[in-house]
Amino acid sequence: MKFFAKGKRGFVYTEFYKGKKIAIKKKNPDSEAFGRVQNEARMLKLLNKHKIGPKFIEAGDDFVKYYFVEGKMILDFVEVSGKKEIIKTLKSVFEQCYTLDKLKINKEEMHHPVKHIIVTKRGPVMIDFERGHFVQKPKNVTQFCQFVRSMAKTLMGKGIIIEPESIMKLAAQYSREMSRKNLMAILKQLII
Repeated sequence: MKFFAKGKRGFVYTEFYKGKKIAIKKKNPDSEAFGRVQNEARMLKLLNKHKIGPKFIEAGDDFVKYYFVEGKMILDFVEVSGKKEIIKTLKSVFEQCYTLDKLKINKEEMHHPVKHIIVTKRGPVMIDFERGHFVQKPKNVTQFCQFVRSMAKTLMGKGIIIEPESIMKLAAQYSREMSRKNLMAILKQLII
């Protein structure tokens, strides 16, 4: 088992399992957060049914195992990719956010998911669901709109024009009614 990364609430290690690289997240002993590892396991079991998150393997009292996600962090991906790939990736993230919203799960961090979205050869994968929780009014799509708005200049350099005011108006509209129609209005912003 090799050390891979340290977070506020956990340590991540990697090893090989059945010939494939896996991640093992363990509780950070210095963290006062309670039950985060178990929460991530519960979230992954549910979300994997909807093709979201790294593929869950198993969990114990103080660890969760899932297949390691190989790829680029979202900002690194945007930096080296072309317009079509970026638009396709952003749309896929919005679709995953919409699924989370429909499941009434708030992932948290989607307004600044720089370490929470890894773009693989198959598409974007969201990671770190330890803080995910059920709420009446989830904000995944609206938070991701904020992130896309914050990237407007970077995206412009790739030929993708995002109107910051327009996308936030559409986010507010979506927040009032979380419908596919309102999601599609947001996605149309990525075609400009």
